[in-house]
Amino acid sequence: MMRIEAVSAFRDNYIWTIRPSKQTDGQTNGCIVVDPGDAEPVLAWLQKNECQLNAILITHHHWDHTNGIDELVAKYACPVYGPVSDKIPAITHPVKGGDELTLLGGALQLNVIECPGHTLDHIAYINAQYMFVGDTLFAAGCGRMFEGEAEQFYQSLQKLTAQPADCQVYCAHEYTAANLAFAAAVEPDNLAIQERQAQVAALRQQNLPTIPSELAVEFATNPFLRCHLPSVTAAAEKRAGQRLNSAAEVFAVIRAWKDNY
Repeated sequence: MMRIEAVSAFRDNYIWTIRPSKQTDGQTNGCIVVDPGDAEPVLAWLQKNECQLNAILITHHHWDHTNGIDELVAKYACPVYGPVSDKIPAITHPVKGGDELTLLGGALQLNVIECPGHTLDHIAYINAQYMFVGDTLFAAGCGRMFEGEAEQFYQSLQKLTAQPADCQVYCAHEYTAANLAFAAAVEPDNLAIQERQAQVAALRQQNLPTIPSELAVEFATNPFLRCHLPSVTAAAEKRAGQRLNSAAEVFAVIRAWKDNY
């Protein structure tokens, strides 16, 4: 089992730290960091927890996920895994879909999945228990479609959500409350969304993160994972003013709707 903690950065970013829940005899207190957009809070966390940085995982090239790499590598000289992309020169170990990573002395295995849509170079790191999805899948939402096409992004989400229903989703931003407000606009009669809004409000009042979320909860409340359902299709068709012929077309309409919500 892994111990996974969030390091807050900027206004709403989460940088994830991963380490074994227990250290065995003779094992160093090693950890992994995912998407360090800012080195300073990560360095403070490493010092506080007396951790040695073993590796950095990068999901895509946006600055708020990569700007801390150089400073961290200068101190810890660790490998940097990430997509094959000329936009991230600090990557030392490029990975692609289908690759398997064995990390933390064999304690953690992760599969690499290519999930273009938010950016074309976006990847995720996944096993049956955890998924580190960057900005592709959010709690109750998904990332903006900066570089990809709607069909491509929709298929990326299908790949991510093929994991077990109890898989924990670790995304990179605290957007849940705003995402749920939009989800409620798409499906105003969805009681699961209303219940989740109350839960999220209580967490945020205590300044607690709303992430990770369980994949099963996303299936019940995330409109971008519900594009095949009549309620979301009807809302999208009303928004578009025309009949939509596929779940990917529904996705395109509600993604554009969210952009202007």
